[in-house]
Amino acid sequence: MKDTELKTPVYLVDEKRIRDNLEILHAVEERTGCHILLAQKAFSMFSIYPLISKYISGATASGLYEARLSHEEMQGENHVFCPAYTESEMREVCEICDHISFNSLRQLELHRSIWELSGVSVGIRINPEYSTQEGHEIYDPCAPGSRLGIRRKDLPEHLPKGVEGIHFHTLCEQDAEPLARTVASVEENFGTYLKEAKWVNLGGGHHITKPGYDISLLEKTILHLRETYDVEVYLEPGEAIALNAGYLYTKVMDIVESDMPILILDASAACHMPDVLEMPYRPPLRSSGLPNEKAVTCRLASRTCLAGDVIGEYSFDRLPEIGETLIFEDMAIYSMVKNNTFNGMPLPDIALMHDNGECEVIRSFGYDDFKNRLS
Repeated sequence: MKDTELKTPVYLVDEKRIRDNLEILHAVEERTGCHILLAQKAFSMFSIYPLISKYISGATASGLYEARLSHEEMQGENHVFCPAYTESEMREVCEICDHISFNSLRQLELHRSIWELSGVSVGIRINPEYSTQEGHEIYDPCAPGSRLGIRRKDLPEHLPKGVEGIHFHTLCEQDAEPLARTVASVEENFGTYLKEAKWVNLGGGHHITKPGYDISLLEKTILHLRETYDVEVYLEPGEAIALNAGYLYTKVMDIVESDMPILILDASAACHMPDVLEMPYRPPLRSSGLPNEKAVTCRLASRTCLAGDVIGEYSFDRLPEIGETLIFEDMAIYSMVKNNTFNGMPLPDIALMHDNGECEVIRSFGYDDFKNRLS
């Protein structure tokens, strides 16, 4: 079917754009010998995991269920990091994962009797205490009081017995320059451990497929680590795999007249694009402008009962009509993985646009998906 025939709301993922991103990432792997992993917390559309696995080394998980998803659907390496594991979770991840990173020495030792016999490669997450974030403290793992990673002063003189890897994740939607500075700080303060390690994981937040990203600096940084410390280097981008590769199609259901026209949509910020309210940010909308840039400025909102369920203010050449479809862009990442059914809102369908422009509905949701989350 054509995209105009899709029932709204619907997430539509562009297969060609996914492939374009993957080709960029694959080239980085080829030139540097690093291993790039899909961070499933950003994008978990497992129906295209077979495509993704053709280009990059595997996937990484933030807990058991993501690790199981990768194990079942993705060909390649399977890594996991979680701030804490239960005993039963540890037993299962040791069966299905290649690498496990621990957030604390206490967790490392608590589960030692399990992982030590499994043959899995174990690492510890460090906190470099080197922040590169500006304005998004909720996404800063190096902020004061962070629960993520072990500080230098809390580590022993050498890597604990059996630990083979160092993991750190400090970036969020950033270029290579903050990574290079972070790596320099890690070398200065954690260099002893790098010399003892077999691998280092640079985490995620790398906007590698964003136009203008400094790929040459990224590759220089990777090669420096490999050549200086004789380690395997891992990166865990999530956004870079699906950046600018997805859309959320939504229809105008009503127009409420207030200080400006308010378009009531069948999509919701709170339910279908939570980062709009959490981060917050203003998602790009096709054929629109900034407030007052075009002839008519409107507020876009949802039909939930949450007063603040507002997507933002946009301007148009003319006032959109009831029944008209609007298209939000860059909606593949942190959308499907974070959506919810607050107010009993229906979940959007998930569709894939193939290279020939034909759209395939991969999954539809209904009342049972709402009810089965409750009791």
